[in-house]
Amino acid sequence: MAVMVERNFKVVMMWRHWFRLARRCTVADHQTCIQMSFLRPISSSSYCLARGASRKPFDGGTVTVTEDTYGRESPKELLDNATTYSEQEPQTHEDLWTEGPYPHKSNFKQSQAKNSRRPKVDPRETSVLLFPGQGTQYVGMGKELLKYPNVNEMYEVASQILGYDLLEICLSGPSKQLSKTIYQQPAIVVSSLAAVEKLREENPAALESCIGAAGFSVGEITALTFAGVFSFEDAIRLVKVRAEAMQLASEIVPSGMMTVFYGPDSRLGFACSVAKEFCQRQGLTEADCRIASYLYPHCKVVAGNEEALSFIEENKADFRLKRLKRLPVSGAFHTDLMLPAISALKKVLNTITVENPLIPVHSNIDGKYYKDAEQVKKQLPRQICKPVKWEQTMHILYERNRGTAFPLTFECGPGKSLKAILKMCNAKAFDSCSAIEA
Repeated sequence: MAVMVERNFKVVMMWRHWFRLARRCTVADHQTCIQMSFLRPISSSSYCLARGASRKPFDGGTVTVTEDTYGRESPKELLDNATTYSEQEPQTHEDLWTEGPYPHKSNFKQSQAKNSRRPKVDPRETSVLLFPGQGTQYVGMGKELLKYPNVNEMYEVASQILGYDLLEICLSGPSKQLSKTIYQQPAIVVSSLAAVEKLREENPAALESCIGAAGFSVGEITALTFAGVFSFEDAIRLVKVRAEAMQLASEIVPSGMMTVFYGPDSRLGFACSVAKEFCQRQGLTEADCRIASYLYPHCKVVAGNEEALSFIEENKADFRLKRLKRLPVSGAFHTDLMLPAISALKKVLNTITVENPLIPVHSNIDGKYYKDAEQVKKQLPRQICKPVKWEQTMHILYERNRGTAFPLTFECGPGKSLKAILKMCNAKAFDSCSAIEA
């Protein structure tokens, strides 16, 4: 009897032992299954992408899983870590711009920062240069810059290429002559580059630390010249042809531009469509009216036929528009009314030397920076018929997370219009912006 009891006891203990082994194996296999299923997003998101590495496809090979790496994290933690970079939480303020490929804790797919180049240094040690466009000119601009090196020579060389005394027109006008496109564009470009010479003399570190540039309309040629894409002489030849072609196009069809201030209940797009249809019903063969420049929230520039602009002015209450202001320009720039000017711009770009940009220069067309010289030659002629997406460019240059510092910004050229626009787009970036007036 004692032998039977002892045998049964051994059988029971054996079954318990095997049950424990089976149970342990099942749990281990379950953990391994979970770890294997999360392995792919972890290796490609949590570690590799945080350091800019390319994502490699999973080849289905043998994978070694260690307890120290994965066994202590739940599936939810694994998912969270794969998307939030918690293993790289910045320890100091300086770590905010050195621990990842884009601003800390931002959604990279939605962030505009991916379209700008941001070195892993303190943004306060970098700079961005902005260059104004038409409408900023005034009689007397450039007078205070003549004392700086190279400025007099710049006006002299430009005058020889243009065939008239550019400095005299800048200093003495008259205003009506300076407002004409053929004089206005070269005057703004040269005066803006002269302002760069002032900045070079007074704050050379601002140019040495420049990480990006952008120019409004014709100011984009100034920015490209500053970035080494064009020589000064070629830039003057280019802007001369551009100004003459756009002046001729504006004389073919009477047209203009005006700034529109509106509210959330306004119908600006509908106003442009109705105004264009009104012109077509008046028998105008070349009719256009559209948003030509995106300045800042609830403020845009509309351009089109003279009849279209007058129609909007007379019916602004019906479209719930708050305030309208005509601009001192002679044409509907950045609309289809400028199409005749494209061919002339393409021809001159094929006759001058175009280099790759030394620093990123952001295009008016989409806000993204030019990759190389070929893209400049392809995209720059289209710019005169496409809207200036300045507000979008400001978001690309300055969007960042709360607590992250901003670069120093310098507006080089006549007036302070771009500085004022920056304040409306990003007040914190405005705090570190200075105007180097021409």
